[in-house]
Amino acid sequence: MPLDTTLQGRMGLGYLCHGSQGPFPCTLSCALLLFIWFKYHPPAPYLSQSAGGSRRPRGQGTISPGTSFGLHLEVTGLTYLWFGKYYISQTWALLTARLSCYQVFDATNTTRERRHMILHFAKENDFKVFFIESVCDDPMVVASNIMEVKISSPDYKDCNSAEAMDDFMKRISCYEASYQPLDPDKCDRDLSLIKVIDVGRRFLVNRVQDHIQSRIVYYLMNIHVQPRTIYLCRHGESEHNLQGKIGGDSGLSSRGRKFANALSKFVEEQNLKDLKVWTSQLKSTIQTAEALRLPYEQWKALNEIDAGVCEEMTYEEIRATYPEEYALREQDKYYYRYPTGESYQDLVQRLEPVIMELERQENVLVICHQAVLRCLLAYFLDKSAEEMPYLKCPLHTVLKLTPVAYGCRVESIYLNVESVSTHRERSENLKGTQSGIDARTH
Repeated sequence: MPLDTTLQGRMGLGYLCHGSQGPFPCTLSCALLLFIWFKYHPPAPYLSQSAGGSRRPRGQGTISPGTSFGLHLEVTGLTYLWFGKYYISQTWALLTARLSCYQVFDATNTTRERRHMILHFAKENDFKVFFIESVCDDPMVVASNIMEVKISSPDYKDCNSAEAMDDFMKRISCYEASYQPLDPDKCDRDLSLIKVIDVGRRFLVNRVQDHIQSRIVYYLMNIHVQPRTIYLCRHGESEHNLQGKIGGDSGLSSRGRKFANALSKFVEEQNLKDLKVWTSQLKSTIQTAEALRLPYEQWKALNEIDAGVCEEMTYEEIRATYPEEYALREQDKYYYRYPTGESYQDLVQRLEPVIMELERQENVLVICHQAVLRCLLAYFLDKSAEEMPYLKCPLHTVLKLTPVAYGCRVESIYLNVESVSTHRERSENLKGTQSGIDARTH
């Protein structure tokens, strides 16, 4: 099975410009990396470039409040220009060596001089640049985002919250003194860019050049930073689960119905305001949702992976009937496509609208299927294409996801209803990385 070549070639830099040095761009850059990785799964490693992350080890640890950023930018400008050039050179090395298909350069870059340096580098090396600028003038939003994002950063690990808040506000003031915003109506009319104003209240988009940039714009127009909780679970145990069959459209077993009732009680105890409930269009998820006595929305995109000619067969039957197909899937479970069916890669593309809508929503419960749940988990927990098909997603267990700065917290809640296990481990000769929910959570 050939690799996905959507991002092959010189995609170049996804470049993030921090308007007045508010913290929201850091959240944007992390979310953007997850989305590009999830949708396109470049076959080589990627790296998020962050000038802040680079200066910390070279600057010998944390920053003392009121020192480095408390000085006028004319004093520190040369230092930060050096860090910018250093990271641009690192970016160039990765892209030209094809060790990365894209980069997100997360730095302040508040002056046209700094942005010109990026553009000059890109032109010399035939890379594309897409600017993302975040501007927020609402002091309450800025303060709230600082408390959530920046107070926990390595810069302030030895500071209390009041000191950290005071110092970061000084940083913002310093950058505002020399800040030159992107101006697509005059001097920046030839640049490809999006300006995110007041954390998504308004957007300004200019000269989108290709499909990937248009998807980035679409994504950034959907995400938000409001507190929320996402609950993910599989349907209750089905008759096909009991028989060891994959696919199909069977109803719930007696234990599956018991889980549906337990899920109803669990949801009631959570006391969530305006909870949205989503299901697939298959019986098992619909029957599970009906026990909640809440409105629910059916998504065809949430249907289980299509096993094609192998639908409603056990793995033993597949091995006996289609031995070559069975072996091919064991070798590469992510890219393998069932004859007349789907692969995990296909499923990832199918789930993009679900991801977009999840990013727009507040509290949501998604009742879905094993492969679908694995894909959604891989998005929120930053799992690789190799790990995704082997993530453990047991029946009768609710996964509570809480998006936070730089990642997502996950809590696994077993509702104490027995069920069969449908998890199949990676073949021994293919094991190379750890999988499972607890392998690399945020």
